[in-house]
Formats: sequence, C-alpha cells, structure tokens
Amino acid sequence: MAATDDTMTATRAPAVRIRRRGERARFAWLVPTLYIVFLMLPIYWLANMSFKTNQEILGAFSLWPQEPTLRNYAVIFTDPSWYSGYINSIIYVVMNTVISVTVALPAAYAFSRYRFLGDKHLFFWLLTNRMAPPAVFALPFFQLYSAFGLIDTHIAVAIAHCLFNVPLAVWILEGFMSGVPKEIDETAYIDGYSFPRFFVRIFMPLIASGIGVAAFFCFMFSWVELLIARTLTTTDAKPIAATMTRTVSASGLDWGVLAAAGVLTIIPGALVIWFVRNYIAKGFALGRV
Repeated sequence: MAATDDTMTATRAPAVRIRRRGERARFAWLVPTLYIVFLMLPIYWLANMSFKTNQEILGAFSLWPQEPTLRNYAVIFTDPSWYSGYINSIIYVVMNTVISVTVALPAAYAFSRYRFLGDKHLFFWLLTNRMAPPAVFALPFFQLYSAFGLIDTHIAVAIAHCLFNVPLAVWILEGFMSGVPKEIDETAYIDGYSFPRFFVRIFMPLIASGIGVAAFFCFMFSWVELLIARTLTTTDAKPIAATMTRTVSASGLDWGVLAAAGVLTIIPGALVIWFVRNYIAKGFALGRV
C-alpha cells in the first residue's frame, strides 16, 4: 500500500510542477507590461500637454486633450528663435560625433594592439574626464574660447564635448577591437596592405557594430548636455535646451509650447536609437555598453 502511495505521489509531482509553471507563465507578461507603462507614462503626458492650451493644462485634470490644438507646434516651426535652436543643436552634435569617433578610432587601436609605458594610466586618465562633471570645465573653456574668439560658434561646443565623448568612444571601441584577432592585422601586412588601407577596408568593417555604438553614445551625450553648451553660446549657436528655458513671459510659463519643444527634442534621439538598435544589442553582448 505504501509503495502504491509513493508511486501516485511521484506521478502527481510532475503534473503539479507543470501546472505551477503554467500559472507563472500566464502572469509573466504583467511585470514587463507595468514597467513599459511606467516608462512611457511621462512621454505620453508630455505629448498630451503639447496638444493642450495653457488654460486646459492649468485647469481640470484630463487624460487627453479636450480641445486639441496645434498652436504650440506652430509656434516652434514659425518662430526662428525656436527652430534655430534645433538646427544649432543638430549641427554641433553631428560635428562632435564625427570628431569624437574619428579621433577615438586610432587611439582605441593603439590601446588595443600595443603596450607602451603608462598605457594603463593614460587609459584611466581618459576615463576620469568622463567621470568629471561638466561644471568643472565650464569656466576654463569659456576663458580659453573667449581668447580665441570662438564663443557662440558651433565648433566651440563640438570641441568642448569631445572632452567627455572621446574617452567614452575610446573605451567602447577598444573593447570591440580587442575582440578582433591580431592575426588579421599580420595577415593583411603580409598581403601588402598599407596601414590606412587595411584599417579602412578590412578592420573598420569588422568593428562596424562598435563604431555604431560609439557614435550613438557620443550623439546622445552631446545632445542632452546643457551647461557647457549654454555657457559657450549666446545667440547664433544657442541650443534648443537653452532656448527651452526662456518660455517665461509676462503672462507666465508657456506650458504648451514647452511640452511641444520637449516632444520634438525626444525625436532625434529616438531616431538614432532606431537606426543603431542592433549595434547596441551587440555592444551589450560584448560587455562594453
């Protein structure tokens, strides 16, 4: 009789485990769904406010616009002081991304392929520039660029942002380059390739994912940085982040226009993420993102 009970218990146990596993799988969607809703709620609320008037925003609570309006977006696309901020930001961000990746490629190759005196210390010093807050460098950059007449120019902000983007790009690219066997370099030299030709035609395609990841992070960090960009610009190169701080008028804060500007500010970053999403996944796989 005892043997029969043990047999029944052993037979029932797998069925119980399968049932419990099915119950857990049934609710497995709940946590990621709540997480996504939590992340998207501020973005939805920002977009919701961008289609409202200031009176409706400051009035009764509503989950969607009761009287939708495009007036906030019209202000941004028709007022030069607004849309020029986006143009200025895109100009110096693209310039910084190109400069940072171009400078970081040979530097990362040197750290990846060669060993020289003080290489670890130099690599750590580069990373400390990324760790330092921008406020530390704002005044030195302002005095230096004032002496050279570079204040309120796009190149001034682009070069200043290289201070923290180049170390980041070097760190990311060095990880990708270390994953490429060194025998490929030696084989290319035996086949008669010069270093520039080998680097551009063979090596760079092998680390295309790393270049995409480095360019993405350089773009994003330069796009969201405000303190240095605002310190080094006044009118001609003023970024959109600085323009968004001037929405206060005699009638109060223009919430609708500020929300519309926020929505349009998110779009470039979202587009960049969309185009390099596969490269970012590979960066996570290599442990450098």
